[in-house]
Amino acid sequence: MRILYVEDNCELRDTIGLLMEGEGRTVVTCATAEEALQRDAAQPHDVVVSDVSLPGMSGLDLCRHLLASNPQRWVVLCSGYPLEHGVGTLGPHVRSLLKPFELEELEELLDVIASHLQSTSPA
Repeated sequence: MRILYVEDNCELRDTIGLLMEGEGRTVVTCATAEEALQRDAAQPHDVVVSDVSLPGMSGLDLCRHLLASNPQRWVVLCSGYPLEHGVGTLGPHVRSLLKPFELEELEELLDVIASHLQSTSPA
């Protein structure tokens, strides 16, 4: 599973990026939504995990842009305030995590996404 992690806080980006890596997972990190769009355009990722508050384009705008070209994209939005009410309207595979989140919450969510991707991938 290819994961694109977008976070403008350098320490958090490095730490969470490393913690998400594991068997069957490759993590690419970047600091802005604009950079994320460039990296994803070059080679699409299975899931994009993004902070909502980013310099320039927000994580929500990034999510909308990704979903405009593929409404089935998996996107996880991380925010210091609850997004649950609005996330369901973005797309069927958009999820949110409330910061600060426990690593176990992120792991469980990534496992669910990985299982879904495996069950829907062509044989």
